[in-house]
Amino acid sequence: MSEAAIIKTSEGEMVLEFWPDVAPGHVENFTKLAKKGFYDGTCFHRVIKGFMIQGGDPLTKDESKQRSWGTGGPGHQIKAEFNDKAHTRGVLSMARSQDPDSAGSQFFICHGDPRFLDRQYTAFGKLIKGDDVLEKIGTTATQPGDRPVKRMNVESIKIVPRDSVK
Repeated sequence: MSEAAIIKTSEGEMVLEFWPDVAPGHVENFTKLAKKGFYDGTCFHRVIKGFMIQGGDPLTKDESKQRSWGTGGPGHQIKAEFNDKAHTRGVLSMARSQDPDSAGSQFFICHGDPRFLDRQYTAFGKLIKGDDVLEKIGTTATQPGDRPVKRMNVESIKIVPRDSVK
């Protein structure tokens, strides 16, 4: 049975469907973390208008750790699953360091069409509802380090059956 993610943010809700056919390990990792409440209380700590919004760092639950935001993870890494899905607006993909197999919990949602990421980052889903929320977060004012001035909170990520969201 296919699943979807409902990301409840301070700016509204976004719904994403998954692509287990091209990135089963990434879908499993993300849904497992979400079901454990791993993402609840984090934020989109990096926003680049026309490119992407990035979240999933557990360190963002703590405002006093801002200097380390972008470095946190779940304590494990998953193998890259590069595929032919294009990085276009609304696509869900995994953030990583230089090492292709270094993704853990940080993800990004494309705000533009960063096709240069194709086959170099693992795309594993797509926004199916809430483009207005992606737009609000993607165009929010930022300060140095691409950090939003106003916190773009992720209140929760719930995993639900795909057919329960229209």
